[in-house]
Amino acid sequence: MVAEKTTSDHIGLTDTFASRRYFRKFEAITTHLARVAGYMQADGALSKSDVKVLTGYLAALNYTFRALSMKYLLVGRETGRFFGSLAMDKRDSGFPVAAELMTMANDAQQAARHLDNMPTEADLKDQMVRTIISDQSFPTKLQFALSQRLYYQELLKGDLFWSRNDPVSEWLGNDGDRRRFLLHWAVYDSQINLPVIYMLELEDSGKIALPKDQRRWPECQAHLMAQSLGALKLVTIAKGFDEDFDDLHPKRLRRYHVGPMYSSAYTEQTGPLRRVLGEAEAPEGQDWALAWTTEELESERVTEERSGWFSTVEREVFALDPFGGRGADTGATRTRRSIILPQRPFQVLAEQNPPGFADVGKFVVSESGQVLRY
Repeated sequence: MVAEKTTSDHIGLTDTFASRRYFRKFEAITTHLARVAGYMQADGALSKSDVKVLTGYLAALNYTFRALSMKYLLVGRETGRFFGSLAMDKRDSGFPVAAELMTMANDAQQAARHLDNMPTEADLKDQMVRTIISDQSFPTKLQFALSQRLYYQELLKGDLFWSRNDPVSEWLGNDGDRRRFLLHWAVYDSQINLPVIYMLELEDSGKIALPKDQRRWPECQAHLMAQSLGALKLVTIAKGFDEDFDDLHPKRLRRYHVGPMYSSAYTEQTGPLRRVLGEAEAPEGQDWALAWTTEELESERVTEERSGWFSTVEREVFALDPFGGRGADTGATRTRRSIILPQRPFQVLAEQNPPGFADVGKFVVSESGQVLRY
């Protein structure tokens, strides 16, 4: 792999084939993740609505990688201009750095204008043929122009995973005179360069349904996005929300960390997985492992406290992990760690049996794409 150093932790993929292998790897991984979510549903760990939300964000993540693969399709080739290369986090995540998604969001705002000023696909392909036949030269610059057109076309389609994916509400039903909603949103955490997905189940005791409330809904969205930081514990997020909205009652908050991605060809993470992947010597496309962590916080009971002179409000008391006093440290009711990896790295992992992996769920991907849990 050819790479240029941008910071101590970030590199630019400047080799054409290394860049394309990287994007093919992530296309396969996001497909496997959707199958893992389906397996979790069958196992009872996720509900049907949970899987729908997760697979929606995973599909958006796949579209984002597809768009970036078009943008950097000709990286490493002489295109007549310096265009740069995909910057990835080689140490902490294995994913593209957050700045790539921020730039992509800016490009999306101007995608239609760029496309209006570019030749059509048919015109570019026709020019390529004439360049090859008449000039007997390789049409690299035209290929580059076509790759950029395909990039803007992907952006114009929408449904991508952005650096900020604002909260969406889904009605779950009524519990007596209260409405129940599932709110979900996602961010690309710039501190760790990883996609993080949030789900919040709440009860609404307000007079107007939350999504239709022109005052509370924008405030609620802004509050949740401002608190979507990986450094914040779930209990901190939930308590802050509970205290700021007297008629919204958070009952269950979850956070899904997608990654890091480990690969002997691309990343430099330390620890057991690096040794496992090195000794596995898996063929191209199977030399990876992806961590998947779920944090969950549940309301245990409700108390009442005074609000003003004559009224009271409900406050949630959240259940923290009772085992070993870890709840205070994690700020969650439970934390589940999983890892997804192909068969050959799993075999080496099972043989080495490194410390700390006994309680990690292992999802193994066969060569045919089938997912099994061990």
